[in-house]
Amino acid sequence: MDREQRVCPACGQPVQSVVRRHKTLGAWVPRWTAGPCHNQECEAYADAAAEPDQKPEAPAAPAS
Repeated sequence: MDREQRVCPACGQPVQSVVRRHKTLGAWVPRWTAGPCHNQECEAYADAAAEPDQKPEAPAAPAS
């Protein structure tokens, strides 16, 4: 695991590390990156209600 403290590039406040993944030679490899900024005065502020990583709910199966 990566122990480096991540900071927001816009305001310099510490942010959480998040895991992204990419495929290399047929295997998924984790990549630790800086998470969203939660400083409300920052121009790169990410609202918790507008997270793009959330999966949309699957439609309900039709009743037979």
